[in-house]
Amino acid sequence: MNANYTVAVLGLGAMGLPMATRLASRLSVHGYDIAEPRLKLASAAGIATFGSARAAAQGADALLLAVRNGEQLNEVLFGDAGVAPVLARGSVVILTSTVGTEAIPATVERLAENGVELVDAPLSGGPVRAGDGDLLIVVGATPSAREQAAPVLDLLASTLSIVGDNPGDGQALKTVNQLLCGVHIAAAAEALALADALGLDAAKTLSALEAGAAGSFMLSNRGPRILQAYADGGADVLSRLDIFVKDMGIVGKAARAAGLAAPVAAAAEQLYLLGQAQGLAAADDSAVIKVVAPARRHAG
Repeated sequence: MNANYTVAVLGLGAMGLPMATRLASRLSVHGYDIAEPRLKLASAAGIATFGSARAAAQGADALLLAVRNGEQLNEVLFGDAGVAPVLARGSVVILTSTVGTEAIPATVERLAENGVELVDAPLSGGPVRAGDGDLLIVVGATPSAREQAAPVLDLLASTLSIVGDNPGDGQALKTVNQLLCGVHIAAAAEALALADALGLDAAKTLSALEAGAAGSFMLSNRGPRILQAYADGGADVLSRLDIFVKDMGIVGKAARAAGLAAPVAAAAEQLYLLGQAQGLAAADDSAVIKVVAPARRHAG
């Protein structure tokens, strides 16, 4: 265990807590969350908890952030209670969220004033994979920043892809990744809705599709949850539908800025927006099938 290396994790939610727990197996971990029950869970997992974000970040070698968007990133770092002023010179901020490239340059510039570098490291994988250190992480950062962040990244990632030396490169690749993920989920939902409309057995159809050329990771991962969407309460929420409202919005904005038509991504984005408007924002993203087919036609 490298007790001489400290990482502060701000936000101990569905992803933050398993990541912090994984890191605490080898590193000294400081944790903070606004919810007292999450602090208690973290403490039970061997994480040192603090009463404020600034207290948790004080003196850390790395700060791990999972925020919703660029505005929240700015608030956490540079707001009235922002942590940037207490970060140690030579430390790094590891941004694991998908926020798009737009917020990155100003963040890099402001952190540099305090002698801190940004490691742009958006990740893929759910809470279980986070706890197992089985995440895909794509990284854009200078070599020096990557070296400083290595104890954290190496523990969390089974696949670590260095995509460039500049913060923002990771966000760019993750934007492309989310285009495919968002489209694949929507396509899987549409296909299984059609199977149901044609009177096919849903489970047998999914099994057959997985075995052939139409198979994909997202079909296998989301397919069983798509079939649970009509049950009371729907599928367990592993990835909220409104995450893809945000991410497909980032995709669309990036495509327009590049002067690129992205009609398939735009169509998928509309399905997630419709789902949000219909009250499915907090449901699992597999519930997008209920936008295509509000009611299941066939049982079984």
